[in-house]
Amino acid sequence: MDRIDVMRLFVRIVERGSFAQAARDLQVPRPSATHAIQRLEAELGVRLLERSTRNVRPTLDGALYHERCVRLLADLDETENVFREAEPRGPLRVDMQGTLARFFVLPALPAFLARYPGISLTLSEGDRMVDLITEGVDCVLRAGELTDSSLIGRRVADFEQLTLASPGYLERRGVPSTPDELEGHRMVAYAASATGQPYPLEFEKDGRMWEIPLPYDVVVRGAEIYTAAGVAGLGVIQVPRYRVEHQIAAGQLVVVMEAFPPPSMPVSVLYPQSRHLSSRVRVFIEWLSELFRLAQAQRK
Repeated sequence: MDRIDVMRLFVRIVERGSFAQAARDLQVPRPSATHAIQRLEAELGVRLLERSTRNVRPTLDGALYHERCVRLLADLDETENVFREAEPRGPLRVDMQGTLARFFVLPALPAFLARYPGISLTLSEGDRMVDLITEGVDCVLRAGELTDSSLIGRRVADFEQLTLASPGYLERRGVPSTPDELEGHRMVAYAASATGQPYPLEFEKDGRMWEIPLPYDVVVRGAEIYTAAGVAGLGVIQVPRYRVEHQIAAGQLVVVMEAFPPPSMPVSVLYPQSRHLSSRVRVFIEWLSELFRLAQAQRK
């Protein structure tokens, strides 16, 4: 490994708190990673990492070296990108909401991988807040308003949302036409990943916003089971139109209160402020932005 590779390895070890996980991320044999850091410490004449049976953390000298490495690697990547069109290569780890992956990303992914064959992509599904640094994730794709100020967010879409319920539920409870007619109704409660508290139903018209926390019989965590609970007649739900077009066409869900729509659902790609973006992360973010731009244009 040359000095630049060793610096990248050192930065990832600090971020991950683990030799094994950093070596896996960069596709380096674990013994080679250990030997490279030992040699680096010997050349510098300082101890950079404190090792224990549970984790690895930087010493004071290691923290200073890590800060310098991050800046140098960012400058190097930026300089190289100015003077050459290098094909992005290497591992890329992305975490995304399952419905966004199923409806948009996965169907188009073969074209991305054909365009960038040097990228090795690992996808995970989640709807929780992810510690991108310690978990070794390069970026995340999320639906909803951004709340984590430690991440940089790039909005890639805004999807129309609907208020819906099953025909059986509406037969039992009645069909509301305004928010004021929701007395006696129930909702499927969707728990916020950050607080665990259910989101209220939201409606807007002519600049006015209603937030209505209806009673509920079930609390869910996950977009798929939220929609399924609505189909099962467990209460009123609010979801993006793209997610329920099939259920609406099949008569499993009915749109209500169309004159009082929920706010649109933003979709954003997020990445850490403190980590320089590699070319593979940059091209993936640009690809996501174009993918969702085309998807929205087709739905208008």
